[in-house]
Amino acid sequence: MIQHGLKGVIAAETAISYINGEKGHLVYRGYAAKEIAIHHSFVEAAYLLWHGKLPSSEEANQLDQQLKKHRELPSYIETIIDQLPINMELMGVLRTVISAMGDASYQWKPTIDQAIKLTAIMPTVIAYWQRKRDGLEPIKPNQEYGHVENYLYMLTGEKPSDVHVKTLETYMVLTLEHGMNASTFSARVTASTESDMVSAITSAIGTMKGPLHGGAPSDVTIMLNEIGKKENAENWLRTKLEKGERIMGFGHRVYKTKDPRALALKEKALEVGKNDPWLALALYVEETAIRLLEEYKPGRKLYTNVEFFAAAVMRSINMDDELFTPTFTASRVVGWTAHVLEQAEHNVLFRPESQYIGKLPELQEI
Repeated sequence: MIQHGLKGVIAAETAISYINGEKGHLVYRGYAAKEIAIHHSFVEAAYLLWHGKLPSSEEANQLDQQLKKHRELPSYIETIIDQLPINMELMGVLRTVISAMGDASYQWKPTIDQAIKLTAIMPTVIAYWQRKRDGLEPIKPNQEYGHVENYLYMLTGEKPSDVHVKTLETYMVLTLEHGMNASTFSARVTASTESDMVSAITSAIGTMKGPLHGGAPSDVTIMLNEIGKKENAENWLRTKLEKGERIMGFGHRVYKTKDPRALALKEKALEVGKNDPWLALALYVEETAIRLLEEYKPGRKLYTNVEFFAAAVMRSINMDDELFTPTFTASRVVGWTAHVLEQAEHNVLFRPESQYIGKLPELQEI
């Protein structure tokens, strides 16, 4: 039987993450992802995915220093970025720049050092382009700051508040990894040919660029902006549902109950934005949408997904819409590289087949 899109087909074994969509579970290497996001840093979570265990204080500090070492853009990368058309999408810039990182040091087999280099440089690329696009001078990394804090600093030129750092860190830890999603599959397929780590991550970025995978938080922001105030919510949502249109930020291909990442982000959003009118609107829209979705699509179990509260949280820290998907990418690169490393350990070339449905000429047996 054909499984279009390979839905439900198991193509690999993994020890990196576990998802149970019926029960709303997401596990990183044996730990609940929500607990990792609440109690551990980005660096500690990245170490867990790459090494299979939580780090000691010394190991976390070593990884932090390694990430800091590889933050700066090589001069040739700055030259490449400066030659790109200013109207180029940020995801296109990332795809191009990461591809250009693939010098002779990136060969089969992939290594954790390569994963660290790519993870370290991605926020710098994003911040460099964002400031250039806005007509501002790019800001060099600050080696006093941690990975997430430095990313916010390079975007704004100001020391970010602890609340903003922890908010963004929570989001980035929750989006580090999510099983065999489309971009992760792209990375593993490329790696299975014994191509290099850079090629695999470039494939993944190209996949993430598609709006069906990486674009939803921006769409949620557009939706909330269009609704504007609580009094408009029900009429706006009913109009969409009666036209058969999708409500962005609700439902998930995997989760048939509440998305555990959305629950953690909602908790963080309530913590940092108690008096925020935007958050108040988001919470009201969530409540109204879930009620109407049950009315229009009974039994479908359509709950808030991670993108809905990603939009609320990112807005609360003044993150521009066009940075949503690139920031998602800057976190998910950890999961991609972990999968590339795992693929290389027991590599089998991905080679699915297709069923021909076109016309045939008269053929003779040879």
